[in-house]
Amino acid sequence: MSSSQAAGSSSGGSGDGGAAAPRRNTRKPKYSKFTQQELPACKPILTPKWVISVFVLVGVIFVPIGLVSLMASRKVVEIIDRYDDACIPANTTDKLAYIQNPTISKNCRRTLKVPKDMDAPIFVYYQLDNFYQNHRRYVKSRSDTQLRDPKKANDTSTCDPEGTANGMAIVPCGLIAWSIFNDTYGFVRNSKNLTVDKKDISWKSDREHKFGSDVFPKNFQKGPLIGGKTLDPNKSLSEQEDLIVWMRTAALPTFRKLYGRIHTDLKKGDTITVTLQNNYNTYSFSGKKKLVLSTSTWLGGKNDFLGLAYLTVGGLCFFLAFAFTLLYLINPRKLGDNNYLSWNRNPAGRHSEQVIAEILAFRVRRIYGMITGCPCLA
Repeated sequence: MSSSQAAGSSSGGSGDGGAAAPRRNTRKPKYSKFTQQELPACKPILTPKWVISVFVLVGVIFVPIGLVSLMASRKVVEIIDRYDDACIPANTTDKLAYIQNPTISKNCRRTLKVPKDMDAPIFVYYQLDNFYQNHRRYVKSRSDTQLRDPKKANDTSTCDPEGTANGMAIVPCGLIAWSIFNDTYGFVRNSKNLTVDKKDISWKSDREHKFGSDVFPKNFQKGPLIGGKTLDPNKSLSEQEDLIVWMRTAALPTFRKLYGRIHTDLKKGDTITVTLQNNYNTYSFSGKKKLVLSTSTWLGGKNDFLGLAYLTVGGLCFFLAFAFTLLYLINPRKLGDNNYLSWNRNPAGRHSEQVIAEILAFRVRRIYGMITGCPCLA
């Protein structure tokens, strides 16, 4: 009776046109080709011919690019002169005492020989070795808001230990600015001075957005220990491009930074006399200082890595294409041949496995028959 009542109530409910059917709660997502992973897709079959063709194509593209890049890099002419040891007086035994003594002259003269023709512009770099500008405490010791906004001159909370001096805030503060490179270079060729253009040596975005045109150095290098170059208090930070270049810290311990440009062609065999001030202290951390004169090409400065990388990858692709071609010719096989499936490779082994499985099944049935007392299973 209960079933008939249930049936009656069910039929009655369905017959009532005014009552809406109850809505089922479900977590089933709305159907779409994306949710059901039915979007059209390309599933290429990697046949030997396709694989060999792809490797050959990559090799054909990469090897010429590598050769062109390497040739462009080899066209760059560089003059590299290490002077940190050469500019120490002959009778000096304590290099650190020499560089820290302000009463000793740091003037030094170097002679450079031009090995090949160098077309303008010629880039003048200084290179430092074993200088870790990427050290965590060194990188954090700066105040970007102070560099941009004159109202934030006292914002030196992140500049320790070079935040204040004599009770006043340092602008620009921090270890990075304090340790700015302060060696200077002058160039003479055939008794004529070569002008070094120091304009636009920094990034334009840095000059316009990171260093304020109304922020001026204040109380800089006034502490008990002088770190590097002093800044002109009458020039805004956006005009002090040596500082801007230095403040863009390097990722590796050996780096070059642009000092200026020479807009004069140099000929092979020219002798250049460099008058420099050996002021910067690299002796306390066993660092090295080098002066670099370099030309450039469409690829930039001298760097063989890109060309060698392309040549290596292209050569490897040619080698793999050759190896796969030999393998395909020596031992070819039909595409989709089921005989190469693992369970079809060793029929004898498969037969022995079946025999072992049948023996185990027989023993299980016999034990079950002994337990249940069924003679047919025993």
